[in-house]
Amino acid sequence: MKIIGAGFGRTGTLSLKAALERLGVGRCHHMSELFGNPGQPEVWLQVVEGKRRDWDAIFEGYGAMVDWPGCSFWRELMDHYPDATVLLSVRDPGRWHESVMNTIYNTLTAEIPADAPAFVKTHFTMARKLILEGTFDGRLADRDHAIAVFEAHNEEVKRTVPAERLLVFEASQGWEPLCRVLGVDVPAEPYPRVNSTDDFKQRMRAIAEAAKAPADQG
Repeated sequence: MKIIGAGFGRTGTLSLKAALERLGVGRCHHMSELFGNPGQPEVWLQVVEGKRRDWDAIFEGYGAMVDWPGCSFWRELMDHYPDATVLLSVRDPGRWHESVMNTIYNTLTAEIPADAPAFVKTHFTMARKLILEGTFDGRLADRDHAIAVFEAHNEEVKRTVPAERLLVFEASQGWEPLCRVLGVDVPAEPYPRVNSTDDFKQRMRAIAEAAKAPADQG
């Protein structure tokens, strides 16, 4: 593991995943990985419930991690992978909360269809326990509370991680900070810009339609 992402979701983490993979770290874990791998939601539910902490098995095949669910366990991962850089992705708190409310909040609070596949139900159970309840105490929609949690998390990471292991990163900085940490050349192409609010909504609709297929087929 070369990069441990400690930043909350909606801080440019899917673009960051694409950037890190482009820079040669190998596969980068992100919440989106759980949609494409039906076995992962159950594994992460066990992690969230404190029943499993086999990090090497969980991250087998990955060279980096960003976003939830992994970012909630940055302390453990920092200790487990002592040579990895801790990458704290950040953005303006107000814009972060607005983005959350327009994307993941709606997804996490939506009713799960009764005929959804078991792994989809497990995924949302895990995410609700970790994010809505465990991180934001059921008050993600409370702007002041959510921003206070967001800022306290960021400050704790900055205060805890040794300076030589920490990179505080905003997407507007582009390739350069990542390339310095990884010791690679800056690519010629623009830094990735993916998963805007509209992108997220379109992706969730596509995932919802795909999730219906197994149940519809019996």
